Amino acid sequence: MNDDLLRLLARTKDGRNVDPTLGTLSGEGAQIEVRRPPSEAFPAAREVAQEMPSVLLDATAPSYYGLPMLKEPVWTWMIPAYFFVGGASGASSLLATMLELRRGSGWRRLARRARWLGVIGSAISGALLVVDLGRPSRFLNMLRVFRPSSPMNVGTWILSVSGASDSAAALLRGRRGILGAVGAIGGGVSGLMGMPLAGYTAVLLSTTAVPVWQQSRKTLPLLFMFSGMASAASLLELLPVAPHEAEVLRRYAIAGKVGALAATAAVQREAGRVPRVARPLKRGASGTLLTVGTALTAASLVASLWPGRSRHKRLWSGIGGVLGALAMRFAIVRAGTASARDPHASFEQQRAGLGAAEVTGPSAPLRGAAVRPLGS
Repeated sequence: MNDDLLRLLARTKDGRNVDPTLGTLSGEGAQIEVRRPPSEAFPAAREVAQEMPSVLLDATAPSYYGLPMLKEPVWTWMIPAYFFVGGASGASSLLATMLELRRGSGWRRLARRARWLGVIGSAISGALLVVDLGRPSRFLNMLRVFRPSSPMNVGTWILSVSGASDSAAALLRGRRGILGAVGAIGGGVSGLMGMPLAGYTAVLLSTTAVPVWQQSRKTLPLLFMFSGMASAASLLELLPVAPHEAEVLRRYAIAGKVGALAATAAVQREAGRVPRVARPLKRGASGTLLTVGTALTAASLVASLWPGRSRHKRLWSGIGGVLGALAMRFAIVRAGTASARDPHASFEQQRAGLGAAEVTGPSAPLRGAAVRPLGS
């Protein structure tokens, strides 16, 4: 039976996957040209058929004839990079605002650096997003309306408002008159937008049908926000700083790293309510990446807690924090791809009463009905 499935996927005659023993193409629809055969149009299905032939046609395992039910994400490296840069930018803007609210001139240099890190991060985030969308008009079109029910629309507004307010604060804060007031208001707004900017990308992932993202929707935004704090502090630690500035960065980094490690465990526990859904977080390339990112973050936390004020200790802490946050973003995106490829994850999630079933309730076919294998 597995051989039949592989031959079905590999058929390349006209791309319409018609078995001549069951039917023939005739009439007006027969003139439709399909340029890509199934082996090219659905590469994930063929990979799944080759990697898991023993479970594809298991009648006791719920699936859609052993084929992936979802289309996997087609994002390039730019999207996880966008997640990382946006997280660092938002957390850096929050740090800049907190430093600007402190009395005394000893914090101006660090606040200015954090502010410009937020400005540069917002600009890079916007550029990565526009390049991935393909045309700048697609980004601008999302600003034509404000739709609170759309996480993507809200996220676009957060990115735009945060970038504009950060720029106003960086260029105008400290000046006299109206311009200075505009800069001060911009600093306050960017501080308020900091954490939403760091975490809204996780909300975008959680509102998809990809099981591992949807299942961890309550804890994934926390992971992105804490990881953004760790990466922002770690990037600033790589620059020469005064002892009192280094202490502030160390505390900010410790809070972010502890939170990121706790949130990583929470994400795995939440996704693990259905073991099949949590599999990409523990196995394969995505599981390895997440393990490496967690280890780097933990090592960076140890360096931050280690006694002493040497520059080498601070550099190790900064490098480990940046690499750990970056690896985590790539791991989460890759886990989503693996989860969408799994032909059983969505069905096991639904049969457990989770996912969409939490809102609508399980449908009749999912209340224990047997799944017939292909060809039976």
